[in-house]
Amino acid sequence: METPGYVLRRGEDGKDEIVLEGAWRLAAIVAAGRAWFTRLRAMPMHKDLRWNCLGLEALDSAGAALLWQLWGRRLPASLLIAPEHREIFARLARLPVPAAKSRPSPFDGLVMLGLTSFALLWHLRDFVMLLGQLVLDLCHLLRHPGDWPLREISANIYKSGVRAMPVTALVGFLIGVVLSYLSALQLRQLGADMFIVNILGFGIIRELGPLLVAVLVAGRSGSAMTAQLGVMRVTEEIDALVAMGVARNLRLVFPKVVALAVTVPLLVLWTSGMALLGGMVAANLQLDIGYGFFFEALPKAVPVANLWIGLVKGIAFGVAIALVACHFGLRVLPNTESLAINTTASVVSAITLVILIDAVFAIVTRSIGMPL
Repeated sequence: METPGYVLRRGEDGKDEIVLEGAWRLAAIVAAGRAWFTRLRAMPMHKDLRWNCLGLEALDSAGAALLWQLWGRRLPASLLIAPEHREIFARLARLPVPAAKSRPSPFDGLVMLGLTSFALLWHLRDFVMLLGQLVLDLCHLLRHPGDWPLREISANIYKSGVRAMPVTALVGFLIGVVLSYLSALQLRQLGADMFIVNILGFGIIRELGPLLVAVLVAGRSGSAMTAQLGVMRVTEEIDALVAMGVARNLRLVFPKVVALAVTVPLLVLWTSGMALLGGMVAANLQLDIGYGFFFEALPKAVPVANLWIGLVKGIAFGVAIALVACHFGLRVLPNTESLAINTTASVVSAITLVILIDAVFAIVTRSIGMPL
């Protein structure tokens, strides 16, 4: 690779000139580094300076663009250059000049706040419309039981529920081990080993289990639903369904919402059980607490109302995740960039909404399920 070079010297006619040498190609310019470019820009330049480019061994578009910017987007008054290289600069001169950046306005922040607020309102309006359409579909199905999309619901339950069981079990078991191990270190110092049952029971059954499942389902099934609907938008399959008279929401949105409303509470039960198993194993190893004592003390330490609260949370989380996933999936524009943006927004929004719903549950049920 020939390094691009330049020399500032005085010519035979007494005029100052910069003599360019070597290969001014993209790879060579990048290899020369920022320091090389900084020194080039710091060269003393004036209108009588002559540019001698006759010694260039090669010049590509990147090297020409670099010189074009250095010259202020016009050829120097005094320039010695080969005809083939002059043609490159002629092509650059024919390109449109990029618009200059406008000066920042003191109201830019206010404008950005307004645009963000409108975007949030539009999302909220579309989400409410989707929820309303879901209620109308449910009323239609109650009056026409033969229209229930049972195959679509079954397929979504299998994909979002059955296939998620291994990963939720593994994550739940490991979380139980970690929570039990960290709690045991503190309880041993206080001589309160027996309270490990209370900590694991309340933490997993009421809070950690539902929240952990919701995050996993939002990242796994929610993103898959958004991507599926987005690809159908890109390939115009949804438009084809509408053209054939198929109810879009009834066949695409309703089955997903019902599937997650069914599978998420069951996954909460499954994951909480695996997390308690991991906690029991860790407690047995760390604190020498027997499994029999754990099974005997758990119902006394954690009233059954906490289990119902966790299951109801699971239903609410499942409906919220499915609605958010469908909302962003139906907003995908016919290009791949929009698909990626909406899939990411779906996961982030679903997790945020789940945490918001969990906070509401914590406030509403603060006096329910507490041990006497």
